[in-house]
Amino acid sequence: MLLFVTGLLLGMSSQVRAQNLTSAHISTISERLAQGAVHSWEYGTRAEALLELNAPTYSVVSFNAVPPPRSIPSNITSALGEVFTIAHNIVVARSLSNITGPQPLIADTSAGDPASIGVAVLLANWTGQGAVDGLDYAGAARDQFDYLFQNVSKTSDGAISHRVDQLQLWSDSVYMVPPFLAYYGVMTQNQTILSEAYTQISLYRKYLRDAAAGNLWKHIQLGQTGNDDGHWSTGNAWAAAGMIRVLGTIQRSPYANSLKSQQNDLTNWADEIHQAMYPHINSNGLFYNYADNNTTFYDASSTALLASTVYRLSLLGNIHTYIPLAEQARKALLASAGTIVSVTTTSTTPAPSTASTALPATGTTMPGLLLHFTPEGWLTPVVNPYSYDEQGSNSPEGQAFILELQAAWRDWVTDGAQGANSAREAQPHVLMIGAIVVLRFLASYVSSRTIYC
Repeated sequence: MLLFVTGLLLGMSSQVRAQNLTSAHISTISERLAQGAVHSWEYGTRAEALLELNAPTYSVVSFNAVPPPRSIPSNITSALGEVFTIAHNIVVARSLSNITGPQPLIADTSAGDPASIGVAVLLANWTGQGAVDGLDYAGAARDQFDYLFQNVSKTSDGAISHRVDQLQLWSDSVYMVPPFLAYYGVMTQNQTILSEAYTQISLYRKYLRDAAAGNLWKHIQLGQTGNDDGHWSTGNAWAAAGMIRVLGTIQRSPYANSLKSQQNDLTNWADEIHQAMYPHINSNGLFYNYADNNTTFYDASSTALLASTVYRLSLLGNIHTYIPLAEQARKALLASAGTIVSVTTTSTTPAPSTASTALPATGTTMPGLLLHFTPEGWLTPVVNPYSYDEQGSNSPEGQAFILELQAAWRDWVTDGAQGANSAREAQPHVLMIGAIVVLRFLASYVSSRTIYC
């Protein structure tokens, strides 16, 4: 009897490898992103994700030259069309305001977030979309640039405020402003502007890096109200991702040779954030919303974006240190529904499965349920993108982060998966409920044998 039960248990317990996203998964995630992106930074983040995933020739984190080709290859015309639609709609709406001179691409209480759309607008101009629809993309990008330097407040040493109503620095801004400045500099053949992208990151690091917390970045500083000394996981991921984009822009530009030290700094600073963050990853493969605060909830959104930067740093900086943990996080994020994930981490905090109960699906649904996606295809659990200390439900930026993770992992694999040999496999497994019943039976059987033998 004991051998029979043991065999039954082994048959009912199976280790399940985390799956990769299928084209159907990607399509559903992309649909939810398009559906949910309605704010300035969401438009910009969506455009960047689409470039990295569907049109890498025009992405600054690919191995292609910056500026990219003016003539669009026929095989990616459709893919770029979604990015150009974002730029078109933003510039059309801006034109209707009848405001002239320096102004953001879209009205916002944030001074930095609208700049995130700037790369899409610059790319539309570069590829001649204005000749098709009659819009002044170059003028829109120039007004956004002038707005940052003429209208937005700055620290005494030049750090551009992330807010309109007060001088305040947010870690989020590193993803919004410096990549736009870098792209603007290359597209206008202005090395000074390109260098300014690096300078802004350097300044933000000066104010937000918390050496006392192992170099985690604080979220919000310098404001009269609303500061946040906490080490917000998404904020650290935003910062690392912004560094990666500026690094890629410089590397692939005609100015790469004259900006070697800047590239070294950006590489080291992104790695510095990885060194600070990954000791805090939990055994379920996710970060807490505030990396070093275990009273906050688990967040798949920041986990996805930070992992994407590990693959990108492997490609751009030849640093593979955190590939093992990025691989485990990626596999945890993409595990099948019903999987209990347990990964090898440096964290001492045990973490349960984070699958949440989803509302009934409507419209397009996710083909094959995944642990960290609702049936409708929304990433879960996630921070509320409009209230950073609260758990949310539908996060457009989280959807974009998953697409950026997929693109980064794909490019890393295509390049030979450097660092993979040292990657510890995630070991998610499923123990079916039936096994629990068998265990109870086994206990009862052993007890009865003890009594009657």
